[in-house]
Amino acid sequence: FLETAAYFCMKPKMGEKEVSPHSFFSIWHEFSSDFKEFWKKENKLILQERVKEAEEVCRQKKGKSLYNIRPKHDSGIVSNKYSYV
Repeated sequence: FLETAAYFCMKPKMGEKEVSPHSFFSIWHEFSSDFKEFWKKENKLILQERVKEAEEVCRQKKGKSLYNIRPKHDSGIVSNKYSYV
């Protein structure tokens, strides 16, 4: 533990000889909870951007039809029957 505290340059508080686990982990807990909140917010923003991009791609594909629709012309027996009337 003391090596880890020294690695992160933790210094004991006034009146203490060594860094206590309580002081180290209270700071670590604050850092990790803040990091978790920012991580969630960043992931949410990235997800929203990807959804917008996917919606844009869908709109572009809907605008470009892969096939042409032609109006149906009457043909056959039914159209001939009514054309003589």
